[in-house]
Amino acid sequence: MLNKCNQKLDYCKKLTRCFSTTKAVNSKRRVVCTGIGITCPLGHGTKHSWKKLINNQCGIVKNEFSEFPNLPSKVAGIIPKGLLDGELDIDSIVTKSQLKYLSKSMVYALAASEEALNSSNWKPQNEEDRQRTGVVIGTGIVDLEAISETSNILLEKGYRKVSPYFVPKILTNMAAGHVSIKYGFQGPNHAVSTACTTGAHAIGDSMRLIRNGDADVILCGGTEAAIVPVSIAGFARARALSTSFNNIPGKSSRPFDKLRDGFVIGEGCGILVLEELQHAKNRGATIFGEILGYGLSGDAHHMTAGKEDGTGAYLSMKGAIRDADIDSTDIQYVNAHATSTPIGDVIENKAIKRCFGEHAKNLKVSSFKGALGHLLGAAGAVETAFTLLALYNKVIPPTLNLEQPGEEFDLDYVPYKSVEFELPSNRTRRVAIKNSFGFGGTNASLCLAEYID
Repeated sequence: MLNKCNQKLDYCKKLTRCFSTTKAVNSKRRVVCTGIGITCPLGHGTKHSWKKLINNQCGIVKNEFSEFPNLPSKVAGIIPKGLLDGELDIDSIVTKSQLKYLSKSMVYALAASEEALNSSNWKPQNEEDRQRTGVVIGTGIVDLEAISETSNILLEKGYRKVSPYFVPKILTNMAAGHVSIKYGFQGPNHAVSTACTTGAHAIGDSMRLIRNGDADVILCGGTEAAIVPVSIAGFARARALSTSFNNIPGKSSRPFDKLRDGFVIGEGCGILVLEELQHAKNRGATIFGEILGYGLSGDAHHMTAGKEDGTGAYLSMKGAIRDADIDSTDIQYVNAHATSTPIGDVIENKAIKRCFGEHAKNLKVSSFKGALGHLLGAAGAVETAFTLLALYNKVIPPTLNLEQPGEEFDLDYVPYKSVEFELPSNRTRRVAIKNSFGFGGTNASLCLAEYID
C-alpha cells in the first residue's frame, strides 16, 4: 500500500515538474522570421519584387476579358508569368498532370514556399525536426473558376464528366496540405480563411503556436488567385473596384488620395518561415525581424464596411501593442491596410489617430496597395513580408499615387518615393504595426520589430 502511494506521489511530482517547466519555457519563447518567399504583381521572387517596391514601381496592368467586355473594371495586379528574371515559370513548379488537382493559388503557395525555405535554409532531414515544423497557409476565396467550369460541365455533359479532383481543388486548406505533403512537415497543419485578413491571421496564429510550444518552425502566409470574371463581376456589382483609371492602370490604386474610387484586384502569395529564436540562433539562421505581438478584433457592425469611428481597427492595433508589451510611442511606422476605397481609408486613418494620439504625428504611414493592388487573402502576408524587409533594410516603401490627400489625411503617408527608416535617438530598435481588415468585420494587427541580439 505504501509503495503504491509513493508511486502516485512520484507521478504527481513528475507531472508538476512537466507543466511548470513547459510554462516557464513557453513564457520566454520569442518568435522571429528567418525566411521569406514572395510572388506578386511586382514579380516572382523576394529580391526582385522588393527592389521594384522601394524603387517606386507599380505592378498593376490592363486586364480585359474578351468574352466579358462589359466588366467595368479593367485593371488588375497580375503576377508576371514566363521564363525571364522576375517572372513565375509555372512549369518549373508543377507538372501538367498536377494542375488537374491544383488551383492557381495552391501553385503560388508551392512557389513561394520553396523560396521561403531556401531563404531560411530550413530543410529538416530527421523525423523529430519534421514533427516540430508546421504549415499554416490560408486563402480568402476558393477557386471560383473551377466551380464555374464544373457547374457548366455538370449541366451540359452530366455527372460522369465531373473531375474527381474537383473538391480537393477548391478546399481552402489544400495549399497548406500540399506544402506539408511535399516537404513531409508533420507539425500543426492549419488553414485560415478570413477574407482580406487571412494572411495576417495566418502569421499571428503561427506566432502563437510557436510561442505556446506547439512547434519550433512554421511555414505560414496567405495565397490568392481570384482574378476571374465571376469575382470581378461580384466585386464590381458591390461597387468596390476602381473604374476611373482603366486607361492608366498604374494610377488606379490610390490609397488616401482624393481621387480614389475603389480597390484594384490582385493576386499573389507571401510565405514566411517563423521560428523560435533560440532554435534559429542555434543553426545560425539569418533573422529578418521579430514578431512581437498580435491583436484581433471584430467590428460587429456591417458585412463589408468597417465601423465609421474605426473602433475595430483601433482595438486590433491596441491588442497587438499590448501583446508585444510595449508602449504605443515605441512604434515608428504603420503599414496600413488602406485599399484605396473612399470609406475604408478614412476609417483606418481615424483608428490610427485614436490609437496613437499625439504620437500619430511622429509616425510614418504607408500602403503598398498603390504598387500591388489588393491581393485579398494574400495581402496581409505579402505586406507583412515587405514590412519585415523594411525593418531589416531600414527603408520604408512609399504610398504610390498620393497626389492630393483628402482633408482628413494629415499624417506622413510617405508619398511618391521610399524614405530611410530612421531610428529615434531615444529608441533602441525599429518597430512597426501591420494592419489587415476583411469583410465580415474581421481585423488583425501584427507588431513587428527589427531584431537585435
